[in-house]
Amino acid sequence: MALTPAQRQFILHWGEMSSRWGINRSMAQIHALLYLSEEPVNAEQIGEQLSLARSNVSTSLRELQAWGVVRVTHRLGDRRDYFRSVTDVWQLFLTILDQRKKREIDPTLEMLRGCLAEQQGTDEGGSHTAERMRDLLEMLETLVAGYEQMQRLSPSTQRKVLSMGSKLEKIVGG
Repeated sequence: MALTPAQRQFILHWGEMSSRWGINRSMAQIHALLYLSEEPVNAEQIGEQLSLARSNVSTSLRELQAWGVVRVTHRLGDRRDYFRSVTDVWQLFLTILDQRKKREIDPTLEMLRGCLAEQQGTDEGGSHTAERMRDLLEMLETLVAGYEQMQRLSPSTQRKVLSMGSKLEKIVGG
């Protein structure tokens, strides 16, 4: 399976972009390869295609599975695991968004609530710092509430809401 120049460019860009978001570059490149692959790919093939060490491939595949964006498949007569990416871009986006929320937003909400609870009843309770933390907490809670409302909608309704753009502004009077 030889990579085309366009596939190579996509895989490299996916890795570069992800590293800016705090995600391991190799893991993202593996995901990009699997996303573009027509057929499931085994770990040895991944390592050969991307010139990655087997340990790096294995670790990255476990993490991609934990994120819910890569699944294991098998072939009759072959004991190796083969890997395939979620290919529905909307499902992929929502899965990644959900994981980012769990890994980044939820702990931040917990930390902010803890800091504000600790400051309550002290002279620092009305401080500039507490005010900034309350503002951030309120904003994140609003975003999470909106996210949770969107999660309850069907995928087709989610797409319609997201594609409304300026129509939504007219409805809410912005």
